[in-house]
Amino acid sequence: MTDDKLIRDEAQRAANYEAIKSSVKADVSDEIAYEAEKTRGQDIPAVAGNMRNQAVEEVVETHREVERGRVVARVSQIIDYIFFVIYGLLAIRLILELFAARENVAFFRFIKSVTDPFYWPFRGLVPSPSTPDGFSLELPIIVAIIVYALIHMAINGILRMLAHRKVEI
Repeated sequence: MTDDKLIRDEAQRAANYEAIKSSVKADVSDEIAYEAEKTRGQDIPAVAGNMRNQAVEEVVETHREVERGRVVARVSQIIDYIFFVIYGLLAIRLILELFAARENVAFFRFIKSVTDPFYWPFRGLVPSPSTPDGFSLELPIIVAIIVYALIHMAINGILRMLAHRKVEI
């Protein structure tokens, strides 16, 4: 789902870039014609050269903005991947705790050791209901997943703001 959104964003940025290039070309042509009429008898090649330089600078700046957007999109994809791994590992730990997995099994110890750095700030935050058979609903893990999801959304929101800065031409 997230990959489709990034692909759509990238396609939209590319389309905007092409539209801006076309608009700049049309605007420059119109401006050249206007300036040519206005400067009859003046140094037309100099005026045209200045206008061309200005148009090139604007296109180069737009290209920089598009490239920055691509970099931000790639960073967003990497952050998404990292957070999805964290969500997955915490969900596996939640399921193992829910079904009273044996603590002496290597896989459970591995999952526990990998998720401990992400889980420790939330350990003991709220009570975890459990049954006499050892089944436990670890509510702090659910709280951790929710908090990490909020952090994930905040980071992606900041990255979107950076990628979609308005460029005036």
